[in-house]
Amino acid sequence: MHWQELIRFTEFNYLLDYVIALYLICFLIQLFYYLFYFARLAFHKPAEKITASEPVSVIICARNERDNLLEFLPLYLNQKYPVFEVIVVNDHSVDDTEDVLKAFALQHKGLKVVNVPDNDRFFGSKKFALTLGIKAAQYDRVLLTDADCRPGSEHWISRMSHYNPGKKIVLGYGAYQKQPGLLNKLIRFETFYTAVQYLSFALANKPYMGVGRNLAYHTELFFANRGFASHQHILSGDDDLFINEVATGRNTQVEVHADGQTISMPKTTFQAWFRQKRRHLTTGKHYQFKHKFNLGLLQLTQMMLVVLFVVLVIKVRPVYLILGVFVFRYLLQMLIFRLISNKLGEKDLILLAPFLEVFFILFNPVVVIANSISRKIKWN
Repeated sequence: MHWQELIRFTEFNYLLDYVIALYLICFLIQLFYYLFYFARLAFHKPAEKITASEPVSVIICARNERDNLLEFLPLYLNQKYPVFEVIVVNDHSVDDTEDVLKAFALQHKGLKVVNVPDNDRFFGSKKFALTLGIKAAQYDRVLLTDADCRPGSEHWISRMSHYNPGKKIVLGYGAYQKQPGLLNKLIRFETFYTAVQYLSFALANKPYMGVGRNLAYHTELFFANRGFASHQHILSGDDDLFINEVATGRNTQVEVHADGQTISMPKTTFQAWFRQKRRHLTTGKHYQFKHKFNLGLLQLTQMMLVVLFVVLVIKVRPVYLILGVFVFRYLLQMLIFRLISNKLGEKDLILLAPFLEVFFILFNPVVVIANSISRKIKWN
């Protein structure tokens, strides 16, 4: 190439061509994620008949959860399952949680209460409380949820404890209760989109996380990997960091049937949700590199597609190709999201998905900056 051609190659029009090419590359990468990964969940069919019968220990960590325990604990104690126990770990509650648990224990022999001892080293760590619950478990299979969750049905244990041959982990969906208002839709969309990712990746034999609101595994897997020892110093991550460490394509399965879901009460103020989101985002940087790369590429191309679309709409004439690519990606997204939402019960979010997605593209960096400024985050 002559030097005159090199100069011409770097002129603005050629730079714009590179921007268009980058835009199309981002589109193709997004297309790959939606068709190769997310479509798996869209067309996944949960088993209609299940035969789970092995004894199960349900473990619930609770701190100042008096009202939620009064409302939801009976739903766990009255599950239709052959043999199970419910273990509630009372983690330094200062309300009437202890009295409520004592009253339930008098009425239900299958309820076991574990009180977390005072220990300055582990105070405020859900992992310590959960470890005590797992050690107290009578059975080899544990099923985890939170005190502010209710099971999707009386067959929840059956669904979440139905292991296919060779499987040791079951990843479930933990939804949030539908309520009026924009904040509720933001919380539920983020939960839905996160589930789309971790459930789809698991179906592609690349599991990387689960949610503690609805998660099951064998205790032998927990003890063989020394529990949370490798990340005990990190306050969050009792669910996603542990699963990121021990899950493989061979030992992990998913359960998305409505009967096997849990429903949690969402935060009702932006400030409380912001604190919760800060805590959740502290764990991602500790994932295995391959998982960080896959998730990072998805998020980067998602953001760049939107940014480059805005730039190219202003700079390029005609805009048919630019607009067509953008619209096609969102139509594909809405189609796949719609199919998945039929399984996860989030149909009302689909039309808002493009706008909510843009919100999180802008909002997530704010949370990252907030975490870099202040790191004092505790589970609640």
